[in-house]
Amino acid sequence: MKTLKNWTLQKQAAHHVELLVDGQHTLCLYVLEERLFRVLLKHKGELALDRTWSIAPREDVPWEGRSRDDVSGFTLPAWTLTQQANTLVMESAQLRVTVHQPLWLEWHYRDDAGKWQWLAGDRPTSAYLVNAHGDGVAHYLSRKKEERFYGLGEKAGNLQRNGLRYEMRNLDAMGYNAASTDPLYKHIPFTLTRRDDISYGLFYDNLSSCWLDLGNEIDNYHTAYRRWQAEAGDIDYYIFTGARALDVTKAFVRLTGKTLFGPKWSLGYSGSTMHYTDAPDAQNQLMNFIRLCEEHAIPCDSFQLSSGYTSINGKRYVFNWNYDKVPQPKVMSQAFHDAGLKLAANIKPCLLQDHPRYNEVAEKGLFIRDSECDAPERSSFWDDEGSHLDFTNPQTVAWWQDGVTTQLLEMGIDSTWNDNNEFEVWDGEARCQGFGREIAIKHIRPVMPLLMMRASMEAQQRFAPQKRPYLISRSGCAGMQRYVQTWSGDNRTNWDTLRYNTRMGVGMSLSGLYNVGHDVGGFSGDKPDAELFVRWVQNGVMHPRFTIHSWNDDCTVNEPWMYPAITPAIRSAIELRYRLLPYLYTLLWQAHADDEPILRPTFLDHEHDPQTFEECDDFLLGRDILVASVVEAGQRERRVWLPANDSGWYDFYSGTWYAPGQWVALDAPLETLPLLVRAGAGLPMSERISHVDAKADNTRELKLFPLKGTGRSHGLLFEDDGESWGYKDGNALWLEWEMVCSGSTVDLQVHTRGDYRPAWQTLKVTLPAGNKRQLLINGVAATEWMLS
Repeated sequence: MKTLKNWTLQKQAAHHVELLVDGQHTLCLYVLEERLFRVLLKHKGELALDRTWSIAPREDVPWEGRSRDDVSGFTLPAWTLTQQANTLVMESAQLRVTVHQPLWLEWHYRDDAGKWQWLAGDRPTSAYLVNAHGDGVAHYLSRKKEERFYGLGEKAGNLQRNGLRYEMRNLDAMGYNAASTDPLYKHIPFTLTRRDDISYGLFYDNLSSCWLDLGNEIDNYHTAYRRWQAEAGDIDYYIFTGARALDVTKAFVRLTGKTLFGPKWSLGYSGSTMHYTDAPDAQNQLMNFIRLCEEHAIPCDSFQLSSGYTSINGKRYVFNWNYDKVPQPKVMSQAFHDAGLKLAANIKPCLLQDHPRYNEVAEKGLFIRDSECDAPERSSFWDDEGSHLDFTNPQTVAWWQDGVTTQLLEMGIDSTWNDNNEFEVWDGEARCQGFGREIAIKHIRPVMPLLMMRASMEAQQRFAPQKRPYLISRSGCAGMQRYVQTWSGDNRTNWDTLRYNTRMGVGMSLSGLYNVGHDVGGFSGDKPDAELFVRWVQNGVMHPRFTIHSWNDDCTVNEPWMYPAITPAIRSAIELRYRLLPYLYTLLWQAHADDEPILRPTFLDHEHDPQTFEECDDFLLGRDILVASVVEAGQRERRVWLPANDSGWYDFYSGTWYAPGQWVALDAPLETLPLLVRAGAGLPMSERISHVDAKADNTRELKLFPLKGTGRSHGLLFEDDGESWGYKDGNALWLEWEMVCSGSTVDLQVHTRGDYRPAWQTLKVTLPAGNKRQLLINGVAATEWMLS
């Protein structure tokens, strides 16, 4: 690749400037927000891809993509431009970029005292490289010792990414090593860089396969650097600052789109296994799951049909029901609905070459086409070859939505599980219809799963317009949070996976994917032993997505009752999740409305505490619950660092208060997940329920954990019917509370807004055991509050 060097100012427009580089390339610098700038390079004045599907600052993008020249949705603040002999300075009120000659950029931010401070900079030697023939681009930044790198979405290993190289190339990484396998399923070239004084985000809006080196590579001819390199496409990146790492994560979500607010039942336990639908009597196996949940008193809200229901001779054929296995899909669906359970069905975007409808789809031109002829591309898929559907073709979208509607929704299926959608089409020049403007697959591979899930979502919305949709997708790119819940794919059963999946989930959350989880118990390998299974379930119930799913090598199936001796411990963990559903649902609302992460590394709310940046197995569920999962065999005591805050922490179970900023050793018998709660928090909780049912959910407790001294804290409980769009018109309940603590009283001030009235009428308020202060509610001694 060739280094770009010399530039001249070519044009100053309302919201950007254009530089002519080496007499042939155009470098555009945009001021989009006071703290958000954009850098775009047009190779020889042209873009390899003139559209984006990831940038959605105010509303979703058009199906055909958002023009890269579109600056709508941004505030577009005032800025100034100053040019000197060898520099150009572009400055908003909060962020400044200096363009040096030869070409490299340097960034400064304005601190609280109004002074400009160094933020980041390209390496001064060979910062921007392009391939003379148009394919292949690279960007190099200087790397400082004090920087901590996070993000990159779904990645194996530790949460901090320093010193490693990562690849973005969506793969079906069956049985991956959660500590080391790379690449995996998702494409999110976003890094969050944290320093003591400032944090900033860097997002490369390029959808081709790429690499990010965060200090693995060194070169004697250059200062320490970090590198992003893509096999094709454009250099197009967004840089934005935040006082805290949390601000950067939230800004990235605002850049790429709001988190989908799914139905409440999506937070319940979802059963799944390949064993049932692969069995010759799949319908009986599935119906038996309902009975077993009742027999073992396991709360459950849904079941995910693995792809075996579509099989012909062991292979998978989307939109094909195997009526030998499932002779009565509608009867089966109704049985699940009668039991209060929803059904999600696995669907795949590739048709095997002997699919019953392959020729029909090929004749309609709905597949991605080969690079050298108009025949469908052929790729390896499920022990055969098949062709991938082209979701940039509106006719393909219509065909897909018809299949979702007639073969699933009309059969009683409630949701789609969009799976095996990595689009491993390795003929990079294979052609996509591009909504009328042909695009090579190498430029948009991760967009295909994004459009697939969007097609599924819109079909569900049309079929049931009064209900909020729930979908799942394994693969995707930045922006997928607008449509789906996701998970970490086909993990392998062992203790290391339990440990590193936790870090993987927190890493996804830092990268804007808030609604995440893992295959609890492990997907591949032999079944988990009893101890590992208990600890995995205890960990899993503290994630937004909680699914026990498996395809075990030893032909067993992971089920809550698989080990009778520990079934009570499994039941207890799942019951705890259901008791916490009001808290989890409020977190989902805040993720959607306020861009607040649900899973949080402990440093996200405690950046002043250096210990929280050390790699650990702890995480926060919301701001208030500190989850200290046991991830080592035989461990019956858990050493936990209590992040330094102003109020301390309570043991969730005993109510014991601990001072912050210290190590404590908590008892961790097999049946107990160590949990702590931030002092000043209030956890909304319910009584035991078997599944989400707004009409039957008629009790509510606010479990207060008061400040030890004096002070105030506040919180929110969100309630609605759990599935409609009524909240948009005020048909929801926002219960806002403030807790005022004095030496003798704990006074809970309660305020409500919204028209919705839940089945519960009385809010029971409790304090930890041993509390000696008087409880007041709105200034009056009471232990209950009536909802008017």
